[in-house]
Amino acid sequence: MTLPSSPRAFIVGSGIAALSAAVLLIRDAGWRGRDIRILEELPVVGGALDGSGDAIGGFLTRGGRMWTEEAYVCLWDVLASVPAAGDRSRSVKDAVWAFNAEVLTDAGARLIDGEHRILDASALGFDLHDRLDLVRLLVTPERLLGTRRIDAWFAPHFFETNFWALWRTTFAFQNWHSAVELRRYMLRFLQEFPRIHTLGGVRRTPLNQYDSVVRPMQDWLAQHGVVFELGSRVLDADFAEEGGGRRIERLHGERAGRPFAIDLGRDDKVFLTLGSMTADASRGGHDRAAELVREPLDGAWTLWKRLARKAPGFGRPQAFCGDVDLSKWLSFTLTLRNPALIERIRQFSGNAPGTGALMTFKESNWLMSIVVPHAPHFANQPDGVWTVWGYGLFVDKPGNFIDKPMAACTGREILEELVRHLGFTDILDQLLATSTAIPVMMPYITSEFACRGAGDRPDVVPRGALNYALLGQYVEIPEDVVFTVEYSVRSAMHAVYGLLGIERPIPAVYHAIADPAVALAAMKTLVG
Repeated sequence: MTLPSSPRAFIVGSGIAALSAAVLLIRDAGWRGRDIRILEELPVVGGALDGSGDAIGGFLTRGGRMWTEEAYVCLWDVLASVPAAGDRSRSVKDAVWAFNAEVLTDAGARLIDGEHRILDASALGFDLHDRLDLVRLLVTPERLLGTRRIDAWFAPHFFETNFWALWRTTFAFQNWHSAVELRRYMLRFLQEFPRIHTLGGVRRTPLNQYDSVVRPMQDWLAQHGVVFELGSRVLDADFAEEGGGRRIERLHGERAGRPFAIDLGRDDKVFLTLGSMTADASRGGHDRAAELVREPLDGAWTLWKRLARKAPGFGRPQAFCGDVDLSKWLSFTLTLRNPALIERIRQFSGNAPGTGALMTFKESNWLMSIVVPHAPHFANQPDGVWTVWGYGLFVDKPGNFIDKPMAACTGREILEELVRHLGFTDILDQLLATSTAIPVMMPYITSEFACRGAGDRPDVVPRGALNYALLGQYVEIPEDVVFTVEYSVRSAMHAVYGLLGIERPIPAVYHAIADPAVALAAMKTLVG
């Protein structure tokens, strides 16, 4: 259908939430693509779903996402409508599911000890107190947990268990993160309890998420006429009070160092992405450490802070960006031009590339984990080149072998620390000579997990909002879990359907506990 008066939609940001909102406006609201403008301050779309580089300078992804078929219902709903890259006869969803039918995840070396031995990760290590605390957490309402930290809920023994090493490195939890978020995760991913040691429920994309998801979405939107205005940084908005509500009547920003303003018509809509987990990410190099940017420079945080000061219903951004030492960690991407490390890991773990999921070095001072993806992992990755992605949670501690904090290490030093954890020192020199390691520091990467109070996260459609809605990881969606692509896509559904009054059901949040067989299997694992 064609809407009267040709209303326009302005989408601020171009992460998966913004791209999904544009898809939904076209698919479910009948909007013309040419009436949709995506304003992105970076020169590339995709937000946290990135993938860049080449075989010479080194490939780079800041992160890697693990999906499941059961829980990511909104994501699959959107991706079912987008043609896959290079094969318009099937959807992105079909391509991802077909890939995972062939490349099955079954980690053979999920945890590794300080003597280079593979641990029996199925032995979760709970004692009775741990089990009681876990059950108590699952049955305690969020309102009673409040702003409590995880380490204020569990006894010290819990944090020494294999289970916590598995869980925290799978989902990137720190001990000081929100107990509410941990509870949501456990309820949401209860089905993973029996297979947490193999990550058998994990689904990955054929290539990195930028090449497998973002590029097809961008192409599909561009073919429908959606306008992408890259290098456009939105910094502020003007509000007008109207009948007990408020509308945005003007957006302010800058492009190529020059200010711009966008005046909105009465029927125009605005979708604002608040905050960013990858804001102010700093790239290092093989011989250069990545810098930690402490003062927010990224427009996503600047915009949110200004809006929160000007209008009610925008939450409290400072709860999430107020202390980067509580939310930062560092990831790295290895580009290997020699198969020696890949072959050694295959022999050591029993996993072919793409099937092993995370390998965590449990006694690593950095709590370092790596993933060996299926090759190619990048669209422009040639034969004879392989990649490894990894990250560390404790970036301020000196390494076990490199006497420097991970945050101060070059890519070369991180590679050496990794090789020594694996015990492959006989090939260290050739790896250092034939590899490129690129570290990236991300100040806000786990900021979504911050302990928060009521009202810190705003509603997707704030009370009184007449022509705007909010997107991304920092809005409040009851029962769902942040730090997932699913959360961003679900925010887009709530934003588009809620603001436009579309009566299309949003897929329900998956609750594993509602399935008696799944709940029983999880409880058996918990009880041991």
